[in-house]
Amino acid sequence: MTNEAIIPPIPPGDRKFTGGSQGTFENKVVAPSVGKKIRYETDGKLWVPDNPIIPFIEGDGIGVDVTPAMIKVVDAAVEKAYKGKRKIAWMEIYAGEKAKKIYQKDIYGNDTWLPAETVGLIREHIVAIKGPLTTSVGGGIRSLNVSLRQELDLYICLRPVRYFDGVPSPLKNPELTDMVIFRENSEDIYTGIEWKAGSAEADKLMKFLCCEMEVAESKFLCKQGTAHDFSKKCWFGMKFCSFFCSLFCKKGAVHNSLCRCLIKKNYVHNFSKECGLGVKFCTKEGTQRLVRAAIQYAIDHDRQSVTLVHKGNIMKFTEGAFKNWGYQLACEEFGASPLEGGAWMKIQNPKNGKDILIKDVIADAFLQQILLSPEKYDVIACMNLNGDYISDALAAQVGGIGIAPGANIGDRCALFEATHGTAPKYAGKNKANPGSIILSAEMMLRHMDWNEAADLMIKGITNAIKNKTITYDFARFTQDAQERKCSEFADDIIENM
Repeated sequence: MTNEAIIPPIPPGDRKFTGGSQGTFENKVVAPSVGKKIRYETDGKLWVPDNPIIPFIEGDGIGVDVTPAMIKVVDAAVEKAYKGKRKIAWMEIYAGEKAKKIYQKDIYGNDTWLPAETVGLIREHIVAIKGPLTTSVGGGIRSLNVSLRQELDLYICLRPVRYFDGVPSPLKNPELTDMVIFRENSEDIYTGIEWKAGSAEADKLMKFLCCEMEVAESKFLCKQGTAHDFSKKCWFGMKFCSFFCSLFCKKGAVHNSLCRCLIKKNYVHNFSKECGLGVKFCTKEGTQRLVRAAIQYAIDHDRQSVTLVHKGNIMKFTEGAFKNWGYQLACEEFGASPLEGGAWMKIQNPKNGKDILIKDVIADAFLQQILLSPEKYDVIACMNLNGDYISDALAAQVGGIGIAPGANIGDRCALFEATHGTAPKYAGKNKANPGSIILSAEMMLRHMDWNEAADLMIKGITNAIKNKTITYDFARFTQDAQERKCSEFADDIIENM
């Protein structure tokens, strides 16, 4: 069978991947004895056999609980929907703690957290799903989630946010929240291009910025703006520069020369020791492929608006460029026209003739508006960091990340995932809410065009929550709830299909 998938893919083609997978290509994964690979047809459409091989990563921490629950629910939904005519052939692949135990160390003697075999199998099988993976804070290994997204060029982080009746929420009307977030997944500060304070690399970059790019001229050379004796020297130096310029009328040359002299003389002792540095970048290509997908989604799913969320009032050449390039794409590829009296635009949905509003909003104002007027927003397109904040904030409005699904999607493959962390405190206790990864699997089935099974999963989880047979995270806030274990909640979903 074929389908257009969630995001219309481009025809297959060679793509260069770089990043964090490790080691030689060890063959540790056991392929299922039956099953066929999903593939792309020559026209770019997804072909899904009746017995597709789906790679899955169990995940760390509570992955041991939620991932088996997800598999059980998916298998039951597929069986009920298709009466044995379709069946998923699950294939476990490894990342995180399991990979560390199974695979050899890499050539540098480091533990293997993300094997090359795992990345290769996801790319080869096109559709995969994973549980939560370990991510250290302030040091240690690089984020495995980010590494997977970058190596596979999964540039869309797709996060639908909707309310299920009966889920406890801090809002009076959580049902008004119904949005789909398109978070740019490959750029911004999440690329991991940063250097530790006091490192030789950070020192070298700071010297370059100050001495060659003259960043210090606007950022550091002010009367109160710098610490210690450097600020005083700079201030008096600038006073001298102004006097000197008035005599010789060579303000620019003297000004810049003096700035460089002061910076080079005083830089090492004042800025190199306590300053970590990171790089934020935003490309036209990265922005426009995300916005293109967001607008196409709005067209395909009869959505009313696409909102570009940004902080362009402060970061004009990154966040501001994101906004500008987004509007440009809407004009050039979708025929958007300006609305009278403002900067917003509209396009006509070619499938039904309705108008789709293309608008933008500053990120901090947006975080306020989603609480005050969530019904005004529909499809959201944003850069990486803003998208991280927004998706978790919106999830809290409808019950938390325990029931928030997500997918990472590119032109060549899609990786669905639990959006929460590993919660090691609850690992193996059969207590965690499997809702996030179950709903992510529901998204996966729709991506495969197995909509009948996906509908059954939604029916099952909706009724289980209405019946108040729920896991502890919901039960503690719900009157007369029947607290269920992770595996029992999965059974309740199956019973209610």
